[in-house]
Amino acid sequence: MAGAGSAGLLPKSSRDFGSADYWEKFFQLRGKKAFEWYGSYLDLCGLLHKYIRPREKVLVIGCGNSELSEQLYDVGYQDIVNIDISEVVIRQMKERNASRRPRMSFLKMDMTQMEFPDASFQVVLDKGTLDAVLTGEEEETLQLVDRMLAEVGRVLQVGGRYLCISLAQAHILKKAVAHFSGEGWMVRVHQVAHGRDPASEAEPQFSLPVFAFIMTKFRPVPGAAPQIFELCAQEQGQPVRLDSAERLVEAVRERQQHAWLCGQLRAAGAGLGRSVSLDLCSGHTGEPRYTLHVVDSPSVKPARDNHCAVFIIPQGRETEWLFGTEEGRKQLAASAGFRRLITVSLHRGQRYDGMDSIQAELSASVMELVPARMPSQQKVPFLSVGGDIGVRTVQHQACSPLSGAYVIEDVQGDDRRLFRRLVFLSSRNVVQSEARLLKDASHRAQKKRKKEKKKQRSTNASEDLPPAPGQSIDKSYLCCEHHKAMIAGLTLLRNPERLLDSPLALLVVGLGGGSLPLFVHDHFPKSCLDAVEIDPSMLEVATRWFGFSQSDRMRVHIADGLDYITSLAGAEGARPAYDVVMFDVDSKDSTVGMSCPPPAFVELSFLQKVRSLLTPEGVFILNLVCRDSGLKESVLADLKAVFPLLYVRQIEGEVNEILFCQLSPEQKLATPELLDMAQTLERTLKRPGRGWDDSYVLSDMLKTVKIV
Repeated sequence: MAGAGSAGLLPKSSRDFGSADYWEKFFQLRGKKAFEWYGSYLDLCGLLHKYIRPREKVLVIGCGNSELSEQLYDVGYQDIVNIDISEVVIRQMKERNASRRPRMSFLKMDMTQMEFPDASFQVVLDKGTLDAVLTGEEEETLQLVDRMLAEVGRVLQVGGRYLCISLAQAHILKKAVAHFSGEGWMVRVHQVAHGRDPASEAEPQFSLPVFAFIMTKFRPVPGAAPQIFELCAQEQGQPVRLDSAERLVEAVRERQQHAWLCGQLRAAGAGLGRSVSLDLCSGHTGEPRYTLHVVDSPSVKPARDNHCAVFIIPQGRETEWLFGTEEGRKQLAASAGFRRLITVSLHRGQRYDGMDSIQAELSASVMELVPARMPSQQKVPFLSVGGDIGVRTVQHQACSPLSGAYVIEDVQGDDRRLFRRLVFLSSRNVVQSEARLLKDASHRAQKKRKKEKKKQRSTNASEDLPPAPGQSIDKSYLCCEHHKAMIAGLTLLRNPERLLDSPLALLVVGLGGGSLPLFVHDHFPKSCLDAVEIDPSMLEVATRWFGFSQSDRMRVHIADGLDYITSLAGAEGARPAYDVVMFDVDSKDSTVGMSCPPPAFVELSFLQKVRSLLTPEGVFILNLVCRDSGLKESVLADLKAVFPLLYVRQIEGEVNEILFCQLSPEQKLATPELLDMAQTLERTLKRPGRGWDDSYVLSDMLKTVKIV
């Protein structure tokens, strides 16, 4: 019963895992196969042997006609008592085992009123019985389960274990965990690793995992004993200690969602209509270790060996457009020539020992994500840029009271040059500031890494290294495309050939690593800059790590940009007049569809204050990052109301738009004239003796400028 017939039973979202209606339909579909869904002896033996010793006395409750007890007996577990409420089943099992397994007993008994003395067994084994009894949360059912679990506790010795094989529906897991943790027992949930069964091959959407609850009876302790909750996600993996019952239930739910997602991916072949992502966490710490994105390219012609591949994104490059956006990953997948491409991002703060080690670690997880039609004997190739996993060296980590936790890291780029980055960990895939290191600094760093790798095989250093000198930063190079576009906007000041020799007053709101004001300061020798930064930690970061320094022409004011501009605009007497005002300030409020600038910076009343600080020919340059189309239209309308002349430049492959705002429509420049002025300014900036990045073409930054 596969294909379209069963597709309607898939959860529409992860919330449906908690829906009784979904599970009811699930069990109806499985029908007589439902019991088999818990796995055969071969599937369960690794776990059973881990938690049951051969000489221990075992009670199997709700044994039915399962072969599990017989198979355990045959490999040396011979002190087994089986009970079931069905007289027919008990008679059949006695007849089947009387001669072959004489020491194993079968008794007709109600597990809610067992006739055994207290502490008779060291293990109580339950394969699906709790699931069969706890069909809902009606009062009568809950009372029945309470009696059953109380009896389990009574007949177990101290140190004994209740080993329950279950599909771990939320209400069942919560009930079992609450009952036994309330009794002071240790609670562990262990995911069962078993092979594919024929039913799940036919219906890969139903590859839901099986779990074992291992409840260990402790001796009662007077007072409040500490509760112990553990999850073991791999058969031979180490258990992870969790801090609450709620977190344990959530972790199991995540494993179920992962299995369901893998089933969907297998069922979809290479025709998945959307990109899918999932995190794989460390079995030791529970922290995310890998982020996988699964991208299908149905247009790629099927071939014998192009079903699926894995692409390891070099460390630190997960923020690039090709790797960090859905559109980029689609382009990467299509160019790779595989029908399904699984991209893998490596997380900051984790240790990786090279491509071979990563491949060994990921192979099993990757095989869960391959298309169903891929031949089982076919290997999945692992790809990367240049065949390695890249370089990420964490130079510094700290936490700012205003900006939160942040990290300074050096990352190797496509041309093997090193780049220094500031990343706020609240948005760990967004580079806040970036600067290129000089070649000699890159060379020294690479030599140091080679020495370190001989001492310790690791390409991810988390320890602080000595502060890099400011001279290691290439101050002639602008890494950020939106910074390049903002600098190109100075062309709108006219007379580009005289711009370097003319006094130029600028106000820059938002310092970050200081690359933008530093570039203006170094390339426009008559410029005077006021930079405003709300977070004093960022001034320290810019100075220590990005080569920034103040001078008599460039001062940093630690203040809220809103307050600073409001104060200047409201000052009595002569207020400062700026030729350029630049906003490059991010918002900390993730609930708003605009991440740069904060909404208050583009309110109509505040924009009028900005206008009052500009010279008549001045330009207001704004970095706008807004995903809410309605909000963006409103911002543009307010800008247009205050600044009649408004240009916009979209940054390719990014959400950023750079807005150039001027006071008079008469200042409007046609595109050819604008490009000609940009070329003149660039020639002026390239004077002998001045450092200039030849890859930075000012006129290219303005070719796609449009007037709003």
